Amino acid sequence: MASPTVVTTPCKVNLHLGVHREKDARGYHRVDSVMVPVGLFDVVSVEDAPSLEVAFDPPLGIEPQRSGVWRAASMLAEELGTRPSVRVSVRASIPERAGLGGSSADAGATLRALAARWGVDALDERVVSVARRVGADVAFFLDPTPSLCTGAGDVRERTFPPIEIPVALVMPRAEGGSTVEAYAEFDRTGADPAPYDSLCEALEASDAARVAAGLHNNLAPAACALCPEAGEVEAWLRAQDGVTGAQVTGSGTCSFALCESVAAAEAVAARATRERGWRAWSTKTVGLPEEVC
Repeated sequence: MASPTVVTTPCKVNLHLGVHREKDARGYHRVDSVMVPVGLFDVVSVEDAPSLEVAFDPPLGIEPQRSGVWRAASMLAEELGTRPSVRVSVRASIPERAGLGGSSADAGATLRALAARWGVDALDERVVSVARRVGADVAFFLDPTPSLCTGAGDVRERTFPPIEIPVALVMPRAEGGSTVEAYAEFDRTGADPAPYDSLCEALEASDAARVAAGLHNNLAPAACALCPEAGEVEAWLRAQDGVTGAQVTGSGTCSFALCESVAAAEAVAARATRERGWRAWSTKTVGLPEEVC
């Protein structure tokens, strides 16, 4: 029996999320998304089993058979003409319903682990095709590097050099709406997105100050309408010393702050927890699990 295949996956934040009103044949909105990996990690382990099994620690709020991990494993096996005789175990640290891409990260890591186990490159077109069918952000996590993704956010159009920026992640106490609910709210009240060209230029130049100045998310108002406390977190972060830019990520409810230094990010995360009772982490856009606090 082969030894387990283990993949550690980061989460993501959207430096730019531009949602358009038009939708594709699948019913997905056209989306321009500039994402960077952030050092808050889940660990996915795959080992041989008589049939497909999926387990989450802590347990997921839905049946494992409804998870992106289950769909990723079963769909890739079908695509490659093999049997999904594996147990997939997910040790999760990325919070759910946060806009950090936790479920997509787990599905992407599962595809990476299975591709390695089944002798296929993670960026093989068959793996990428499955990733895009599982979910919009899953393809990003096949190779989680700074990227511009278009289409429904599922087509990687451009990559950028790694950039290391200290980050504070802060979650409100209140639960927000689902991604589906956020997009429905956007359909009612959303504004047109801003361009992303200057942000891409800043990433290409590894200019952290210009990256912070170029943050944009036109889905954030919808997320904040569903969870007003998310808006409070975002505004609070922008007012903190050492923060160069802050916004809600994805469909929320987590907000992130780009910071001048690791010490600033640590101080912001500590104050968020101590003064406001919010869950918070200090990390970086490029980092290792042991650097998260």
